Amino acid sequence: MPDPQRRKACPICGKPVTQEFRPFCSRRCADVDLNRWLSGVYAVPVTEDEEEDERRDESGNSAH
Repeated sequence: MPDPQRRKACPICGKPVTQEFRPFCSRRCADVDLNRWLSGVYAVPVTEDEEEDERRDESGNSAH
């Protein structure tokens, strides 16, 4: 078991993480994180080349 002083903090509120809701401290913080993902607050950056590849794939042209 990890040393209590080295326990990780909840990424939402900073309280100590509980095993049941890891990596969060509670159901509330887990739900806050889920809402952030679903509402688009978190986003994976896209480069110009990836956007171009997606447009090419959607138009039916193959890159191969």
